[in-house]
Amino acid sequence: MNKYILCCDWGTTSFRLRLVDRNTYDVIAELLSPGGVAGTFRSWKEQTEINRFDFYSVILKSSIRELEEKSGITIENTPLIVSGMASSSLGMEEIPYAELPFNISGIQASVKIYENFNGPGANLVLVSGVKSYEDVMRGEEAQLIGLIKINEVVVNGQEQLLFVFPGTHSKHIFVKDDLVTDFKTFMTGEIFNILSEHSILKDSVDLRKASGLTEAFDIKAFKRGVEVSGSSSLLHNLFTVRTMQLFGKFSKEQNSYYLSGLLIGTELRQLQSLNYDHLVICSGKHLYEHYKIAVEMLSFNIKTTFVQPELIDKATIAGQVQLFNAIQTYKNE
Repeated sequence: MNKYILCCDWGTTSFRLRLVDRNTYDVIAELLSPGGVAGTFRSWKEQTEINRFDFYSVILKSSIRELEEKSGITIENTPLIVSGMASSSLGMEEIPYAELPFNISGIQASVKIYENFNGPGANLVLVSGVKSYEDVMRGEEAQLIGLIKINEVVVNGQEQLLFVFPGTHSKHIFVKDDLVTDFKTFMTGEIFNILSEHSILKDSVDLRKASGLTEAFDIKAFKRGVEVSGSSSLLHNLFTVRTMQLFGKFSKEQNSYYLSGLLIGTELRQLQSLNYDHLVICSGKHLYEHYKIAVEMLSFNIKTTFVQPELIDKATIAGQVQLFNAIQTYKNE
């Protein structure tokens, strides 16, 4: 078995390729680029000489060569797994979603294998996402599989777990008996971006400092947003972002945290009416304090785990490796 594996997360607006130790999940080298699937698809449409899969393949193989030069390690003949939007209608090739219930071992993942893509025996595994009756996700299932693989979260028998993955499109994933039974998407991050950049509220907030939540006045504004999220309706509450600034109650910088508190509070409050045994918050560094403060304020009175931000990237890698191993095991049976 090859010691290394290439793990690629090809998102809508970004590209990340990593050379990973398959046993320790350590990143040996990585390549980051803003060359996401959306821009790549537009570039492909603007030309007529190369078919879509080959166009993406040229970029992927060029990136592998660049990473090889950067790492100083020969990575030809190293297998490759690609997740994210690369399997979407805008990606290398559209692959159907896996369906629920979805086993957290990864054995049910929907994939397509391209043999000898990176040399003899070095296959490319293109991974699709998961769908429910009314929802879809791409990537969070790999993070979930990885968290469980590295024993950061233990799934016990009949316990119903609810995993929250904050982000542009926050995912709430329900797990029981080693199965993802349901999940829901909340457009929390995207609504924040739209309101703060393209609505009347854009003149009431200042995002230049909105990268963390450490200052006392910022925390106060955020907490006020969480508190207000429980009153009236969101459509009314959003206008208070404008009046908070007009009446001088918060500065524009603080107001951005107030808006964040309103939206995150609204997202999390609906969890209070659901039935589950263990809440797991899986946030990267940017939103970790936001969700931690909001969860503690809302007092769920249930077992709660906050996964440390630095483990989220490791979970993504571990999940991709686990998916690759599960697929290879299934293929060889």
